[in-house]
Amino acid sequence: MKKFKTVLSMAAAIMIAMSGAAYAAVTNNSPAPDFTLTDSNGNSHSLSDFAGKYVVLEWVNYDCPFVKKFYRFGDMQGLQEDLTGQDVIWLSINSSATGKQGAYGPDEVNQIMANSEAQPTAYLFDTDGTVGRLYGAKTTPHMYVINPDGDLIYQGAIDSIASVDSSDIAEADNYVLQALSQASAGDAITDPVTKPYGCSVKY
Repeated sequence: MKKFKTVLSMAAAIMIAMSGAAYAAVTNNSPAPDFTLTDSNGNSHSLSDFAGKYVVLEWVNYDCPFVKKFYRFGDMQGLQEDLTGQDVIWLSINSSATGKQGAYGPDEVNQIMANSEAQPTAYLFDTDGTVGRLYGAKTTPHMYVINPDGDLIYQGAIDSIASVDSSDIAEADNYVLQALSQASAGDAITDPVTKPYGCSVKY
């Protein structure tokens, strides 16, 4: 399979929540803010640990219908597997506050990931929402791409069709893949900032 290329197709859900007009909270082509979070296995990870590699940040809430849309039939998992197989780091971050939708404990998260065959490098807990607010994460999913120099090069939606219709996934432009493909080729990124869509992050 060609570098940073994959085929997407997927399932459906309900409800839509989009961010407001000012949706870029961190600045592209500047150093991505460092952070340290604990994963579902109790291990600590800092963004700076992955210097020299591409990093994808995915804000996730497994109870969100938009997240289910991308996980139900394996599309997000396939994307994760494809990219991590090419030495891209994929960090799934959950900023749901305790008691709110999607706020699962480590054992529950690991079971969900095992059942769904999710393939992130790590699933990180941001229960107090510090990192989510630092990055301005508004929706699940909300995606960010960081280059090997540590600079943020993409932020926004996962793809170009803001709907819950699974048939749209195969027709949409995947902005994460586009950013990685163009950056790795030394090209300018066509859509470096897009409007994220999905469920609101449950801070």
